[in-house]
Amino acid sequence: MTRRESAPKGAPCWVELWTSDVKGSRRFYAELFGWVAEQPSPDYGGYFMFTREGVPVAGAMGDMGEMRADDTWKPYLASDDIDATLRLATEQGATLQVPAMAVADLGVQAVITDPQGLVIGVWQPGSFPGFTVINEHGAPIFFAFDTHDYGGAVDFYRQAFAWNPLEEATEDGHHYAGYMDPETDRPLAGIGDEVEKLAQGEKPAWWVFWQADDIDASIEEVLALGGTVLTPAEEGGLGRVARVADPAGARFLLCEPKR
Repeated sequence: MTRRESAPKGAPCWVELWTSDVKGSRRFYAELFGWVAEQPSPDYGGYFMFTREGVPVAGAMGDMGEMRADDTWKPYLASDDIDATLRLATEQGATLQVPAMAVADLGVQAVITDPQGLVIGVWQPGSFPGFTVINEHGAPIFFAFDTHDYGGAVDFYRQAFAWNPLEEATEDGHHYAGYMDPETDRPLAGIGDEVEKLAQGEKPAWWVFWQADDIDASIEEVLALGGTVLTPAEEGGLGRVARVADPAGARFLLCEPKR
């Protein structure tokens, strides 16, 4: 395993699934990644965690009263001062969706919509740092999105979350900004402008990349479990990547890293 005590400031530290099919999602991800779907918490509206080898890897919940689940994965970025982060984010054009609220002694959470319209969570850890295993099969390996306003997006995450991204231009005229782990220099998150990859009518959104040591086998498993392959595996900067969706429609990426 690749373990860490906590996420660097501004880096993805947790990820949640909001699903319209709780039972189906519990089965799908358990079969696909070998996760264990823990028991739902009645104190938190049926929220439950997926664990991987006994370690929390993601959270999930279903409809919240009259609020129907939209079948999406939502990443959270780490903050050491959530009030300051929310102030900076709103000053830079973000909209506050869920104000800061304590979750027992685990930490403090909030949800914002960034100026590009992407939904992102903010987490100030208490006793719970978020996921602590990365870059292993069935664990997060990367988070990213493409946007029509690349410059504006980079500036927002630089100002609100203290990113100091490594920026580069590709030979085909695209641009990319990578948030690198300050200790290992490995990429943790990124922003690009390859909006032509978006399907017709598809809005930019954060994507979570889950590592798949054998992406072809994982794709077969997605299909066998009732999921959908949106784009086949192809070579990218991190390795072979495929866009898929679970049976309820929640989209994510499988990534077999370069060796």
